[in-house]
Amino acid sequence: MSGPKRGRRHGGGHDEEHENHERWLLTYSDMITLLMVLFIVMFAMSTVDAKKFDQLKESLAGAFGGSQTLVTGGSSGSPDTSGVSPDQIDLQSAAGGQGADVTTLSKQEQDKAVQQNDRAKAAADLQKARDEVAKLKAIEQKMTELLAKQGLADSVQFSIDQRGLVVTIITSSVVFGGDSAELLSQGKEVLDAVAPALVAIPNHLEVGGHTNQLPVPTKNYPSAWELSTARASSVVRYLLGKGMTADRMTAAGYADTKPLYPPSDPLSITRNRRVEVVVLSDQSAEVKALLPTAAAEK
Repeated sequence: MSGPKRGRRHGGGHDEEHENHERWLLTYSDMITLLMVLFIVMFAMSTVDAKKFDQLKESLAGAFGGSQTLVTGGSSGSPDTSGVSPDQIDLQSAAGGQGADVTTLSKQEQDKAVQQNDRAKAAADLQKARDEVAKLKAIEQKMTELLAKQGLADSVQFSIDQRGLVVTIITSSVVFGGDSAELLSQGKEVLDAVAPALVAIPNHLEVGGHTNQLPVPTKNYPSAWELSTARASSVVRYLLGKGMTADRMTAAGYADTKPLYPPSDPLSITRNRRVEVVVLSDQSAEVKALLPTAAAEK
């Protein structure tokens, strides 16, 4: 009797193992825990000390001379930093102490640094102007020697202004006759003397015609404007025949609008009637503005 009972008990009559239907909760809780840790790490990495960040922002804005308003990705709940003075901010602390080589800069120190930069640039520009004047003086010296060989040194005057080297050719009975834009023989001799020096340089030339203030009626030209422009054009055409290229020259007439001498000066009648050949400087506007100052030092 006992044998069959044991057979039924071991032969398949034992109870089945109970299945755990809540095992997925363990996996789910592990995943949630890992996600929570991940977000905590990400939040810790992205969190910025708002007060220190605002200090850094204000200091950098002051150092670059710009506005202290900066678009950032911070939240609207940033701490109030209105009590922080931008005149004295420790950038080392604002940078979070992460080894940044930043020193404390006051407003006065920032202004001093800007002034030093401005002075350095001004000094560099003045030196460039001095170098440019030296080049222009070399051109002047070459033309002076050529004119002296022809006995025409008194027919030309030289000066330096913000445009460059101004070669002034007096036109009264030298270059043009009255009410005429036709070059006289002596005018051609003057241009023949200075042309080699002009052809040898790369600078552009501006040729300007000028008349005096006398209201003398013209027969060949409607007004002094046309006469002064025609004289400048005659000089340009002549220089083209001496080797100058058209793309290096411009012609303009100014009538009596740019006198060298006031009408009350007796020299105004002869000296204001002139043609100017300007050797234009190729320097920047800041350097060209310093050319008269540099020329006055010579």
